[in-house]
Amino acid sequence: MLNRLLATTAFIALGAGAAQAEMVLHILHTNDLHSRIEPINAYDSTCDQETLDAGECFGGVARVAAKVKELRDQITAEGGNVIVLDAGDQYQGSLFYTTYKGKDTAEFMTAIGYDAMAVGNHEFDDGPEGLDVLLEGVEFPVTSGNLDLSQSNILNDKVADTVTLDVGGEKIGIVSALAMDTPETASPGPNVIFMDDMDSLKADVQALTDEGVNKIVALTHVGYLRDQEYAAEVAGLDAIIGGHSHTLLGDMDGAEGAYPTMVAGPDGSEVPIATAYAYSKYLGHLVLTFDDDGNLTSAEGEPILLDNSVPEDEAIKARVAEMAAPIEELRQKVVAETAAPIDGDRANCRAKECEMGVLVADAMLARVADQGMSIAITNGGGLRSSIDAGPVTMGEVYSVLPFQNTLATFQLKGADVVTALENGASQYEEAAGRFAQVAGLKYTVDPAAEVGSRISDVMVMDGGDWAPIDPEATYGVVSNNYMRGGGDGYDVFAANAQNAYDFGPDLAEVVADYLAQQGADYTPKLDDRITVK
Repeated sequence: MLNRLLATTAFIALGAGAAQAEMVLHILHTNDLHSRIEPINAYDSTCDQETLDAGECFGGVARVAAKVKELRDQITAEGGNVIVLDAGDQYQGSLFYTTYKGKDTAEFMTAIGYDAMAVGNHEFDDGPEGLDVLLEGVEFPVTSGNLDLSQSNILNDKVADTVTLDVGGEKIGIVSALAMDTPETASPGPNVIFMDDMDSLKADVQALTDEGVNKIVALTHVGYLRDQEYAAEVAGLDAIIGGHSHTLLGDMDGAEGAYPTMVAGPDGSEVPIATAYAYSKYLGHLVLTFDDDGNLTSAEGEPILLDNSVPEDEAIKARVAEMAAPIEELRQKVVAETAAPIDGDRANCRAKECEMGVLVADAMLARVADQGMSIAITNGGGLRSSIDAGPVTMGEVYSVLPFQNTLATFQLKGADVVTALENGASQYEEAAGRFAQVAGLKYTVDPAAEVGSRISDVMVMDGGDWAPIDPEATYGVVSNNYMRGGGDGYDVFAANAQNAYDFGPDLAEVVADYLAQQGADYTPKLDDRITVK
């Protein structure tokens, strides 16, 4: 397809008459890289040496860099125009982030040559100070249009409201928005004020239009569903490059829609939406053609699979290896063995009982059962990868649980436990990370029911048998400190928990210890803890 697209670019560059006035813009884009600095395996976690040697790895920043350079060189040689964008969530997901806290991200993004980036919710995982590491380290603008940072002495004037790029003598406007629930999913703090995302986008598009910019791209971190709402309601958008929902678009198995997805805009025009899964596995390539009045006349492209056929940039590969050396000993430590792969796929753990959710919840409950805890609730969005069969390394465990959360224990009324489960199901259609994986209880979720009435048949273990939960009884609950503080919408934990202790052991270490105790024959399981109607 690339040759056809480049041929189109060459025709436009060399043709005569009206064709000369057209502009073709190639947008190379990534999203939700989540600290996958090194290549990943089929389970989206860091490749081990055996998988590397077998040539079965994908992505990594050295491969992203090589493909971006290859395409940029080809396109510009043909007289075309290219920009490189990232739709947020570069942070959090591997031992690189827990070790370097964004300094590595800033270095590699600058080396790749991004032109702009949207702020993702996970850029706030270590507060405004964590985002500031990125802002101070990169050499390109970072944008988010619905953040009021005037009260933040750390971030004020450092995040762009809009960005205007000069590309081939034309101005390309970039507007941006960050998910409104970021205060629940990360730690922006009280001085980062979120303005309505839809209103902010409309105002920013109008401001750029008033400045004479007639080619405007939204670079967003809100998810595929919200992007479609933007396309339908925000006049003046020519395209949307999105992130947050880890959505795969294209013709391949597992794709949720076409690449690009075309949505009718408020003025009747068609607005293309493009996003490229996550974890550096794909590089998005969207090609937009504008007429001489700045009207979008065509949109096409495809996500490019960054498999072993794509070479790695040797200089960046060497730098990655250098930075990996200090954490290699910890990562390679074998802590357990499993008889089969443990499924931690995002699509499963945010919608139904999943094997990784069972493992993690069981490990949490086993760790504190002697403290009187009988229920474990953990968020499906906290489970970030699967684990393959065979030896399990500490690096793999950290890939699943990268957030350095600690165990939190507390007492909670039965009615509040049900409220917590309702919160877990409240954004089911969006595959939100708040979906509850559990141990010590069972429940039924009906996604078609009204929000607030989706949970039924909540059962708890009582004397070795299952019994309906008692709304007035008090239960011992174990979760993680992020959820206990109200993260992912679990306000009921923050407000109503009694005798809370949020400073237990690291969740990754808890799971590693539990797996080790199971011996070499741990077999993943599902046992009907969650019934989806």
